[in-house]
Amino acid sequence: MVNMPLAHDLLWGMTPAQLPVDAPQWAVESLRVGQPVVVRRAMSADGFVAVGVRGVLREQRLAAFMAVDSIACRVSPEALCHVDSDRDVPALRALERLRPMLDDCGWVWGVSGSAGFELASGFAAMHEGSDLDLILRTPHLLARNQARELVALFDQAACRVDMQLQTPFGAVALREWAGPSARVLLKNAHQACLVADPWNVQEQAA
Repeated sequence: MVNMPLAHDLLWGMTPAQLPVDAPQWAVESLRVGQPVVVRRAMSADGFVAVGVRGVLREQRLAAFMAVDSIACRVSPEALCHVDSDRDVPALRALERLRPMLDDCGWVWGVSGSAGFELASGFAAMHEGSDLDLILRTPHLLARNQARELVALFDQAACRVDMQLQTPFGAVALREWAGPSARVLLKNAHQACLVADPWNVQEQAA
């Protein structure tokens, strides 16, 4: 299927009727008021995409499956890089400060997590203690010394900044790739495994 949604994409169009019969009321209300769902990394049946439903509270997260035919709108993290907001929270201040550097880094980047959700939907999701979650599309190797430079820059931001590197074989945490471990955790729809090189599938080993 062409243009299947990717992890962290936000999708509109899922209805409460598509939720499991035992879904909590907060999940029903989230969809009823028109909130999007976020694509997650998991296997799904043909014609469906694995998604997560957000509630108001941090612990209110529900794994579900959305019919692809129901998708009315799709917004990717990279589409949110330059969306403005009137809200004054640390995560958005950090985003504003980091934006010029990220624009010049040579890679495609995007905003995910609570910041991405709020910028895309208009529904309040961030608070004073919210992290800023970013993704970086890295089809080719990002050297570990480059990763360390990014972490050092992020550590000067107004809040904690977490970035996922999106390789052709899955995602790895920037902070982990910048660390000293010989192998790092690579996550994709099929599994999570320790690898020496997230850009070389032959290096993968459980």
